[in-house]
Amino acid sequence: MEVAIYSNSRQLFNRLFCNILHLHRSYYHHGRSKRILLSRLFQPMNLREDRTIGVGRSSDITCKSQRLMLQAGLIQPANTGCFHYLPYTVRAMEKLVRVIDKEMQSIGGQKVNMPSLTSASLWKTSERWDLLGKELFRLKDRHDMEYCLSPTHEEAVTELIAMQGNLSYRQLPLMLYQVTRKFRDEPKPRFGLLRGREFYMKDMYTFDVSEGAAMETYNLVSQAYSCIFGQLGLQFVKVQADTGSIGGKMSHEFQLPADIGEDRLLMCSDCHFAANVEAMTDTETNCPQCHGKLKESKGIEVGHTFYLGTKYSYILGASYSNTENKPVVTEMGCFGLGVTRILAAAIEVLSTEDEIRWPSLLAPYQVCIIPPKKGSKEELSLGLSETLYDTLIDAVPQLHGEVLLDDRSHLTIGKRLKDASRLGYPYVVIAGKRVLENPPVFEVRCQNNGKTVFLTQEGVLDLLRNVKIV
Repeated sequence: MEVAIYSNSRQLFNRLFCNILHLHRSYYHHGRSKRILLSRLFQPMNLREDRTIGVGRSSDITCKSQRLMLQAGLIQPANTGCFHYLPYTVRAMEKLVRVIDKEMQSIGGQKVNMPSLTSASLWKTSERWDLLGKELFRLKDRHDMEYCLSPTHEEAVTELIAMQGNLSYRQLPLMLYQVTRKFRDEPKPRFGLLRGREFYMKDMYTFDVSEGAAMETYNLVSQAYSCIFGQLGLQFVKVQADTGSIGGKMSHEFQLPADIGEDRLLMCSDCHFAANVEAMTDTETNCPQCHGKLKESKGIEVGHTFYLGTKYSYILGASYSNTENKPVVTEMGCFGLGVTRILAAAIEVLSTEDEIRWPSLLAPYQVCIIPPKKGSKEELSLGLSETLYDTLIDAVPQLHGEVLLDDRSHLTIGKRLKDASRLGYPYVVIAGKRVLENPPVFEVRCQNNGKTVFLTQEGVLDLLRNVKIV
């Protein structure tokens, strides 16, 4: 009886506590605290207020994206080839993952999450334990069992399917993907997030009934990749590539042309042929398809697709039951997108030397509002910036959580505008001299196209209603 009374009292207390918490949250979101204030956001010490920016030894900075990301407080070095991803970067990365999720799931992809720690026995079965050599981070547990921190998951996902017994042909194609941390013991990490030892990747693994069906899936995923880069506004090139240590029968890379790219690409000016130099049997000067002139350029690899055939499914026993209820080895494909590499590569190809430019969908915040400086004549209109913020959130609901108020009003507008340009907000709304007019007029800088317009509050709302959010 006492236990029952205690249990009922506990439930009543929990309900009361939850109600109080709900009221607190409601007050928080409907009061002034709902505004996202720049002064409250976490930034490295070298970016606080108006301190001089320092990014370490100049010899450590090897490309534009790395320098800009360090200067803007997007990343912070942790150890060689590893970085802390700070709040702005995490927001951008989460948006990119949402774009990827939408495309992968639209073609039938199902999201999973596999362990980073995988058994050496799997890698030895596929004979990649020795093939990858020092590239693998290897370790032993207290029982002297060997493992590695996976740079990729072909073995693990194939074993997962094999453990299920024979799949039915009705379940295929099966497309499993994940977005996880990967590990590679790079001998010379460089270019910031473009080539590190720890990074995020989207990897998909597909299982089909035949080579023809596997090729249909291959083309389907490749088209989805093209859609992803198209949505981000990134100019990419799909090139024939070497299968490398992953193996298989066919491979393509998605490359962003860039001077700092480590891949050498050959592209035909007369047809659509393009290939990584590594995939060519010899360095040709003419196109193998139309005999036109091949032009060489450099690129950053941001995606890679492989038709694997039965390389892994045969060794590890992943099969399905056909229409005659007989076991058949599945045909496989694997498809990778470098999540953190896409972020850095996009900054590399879109930004100026001094200011970050994000793909619009990935900008950590879409709008930054800069109120007047304290002590200035415009300070009398300080409330107009806060009113604009609140009205904007109410009138354009998709911008909830996407608008930032730079409340560091002890700094000049010029200083805060410089910070805003460095961080790459697509829209910066400034309460400058013209807010004293009747009606008040705001200066709006559209960072991605370099245009500046002067608009009333209604004009600002009309402009920002068209902003697309992931």
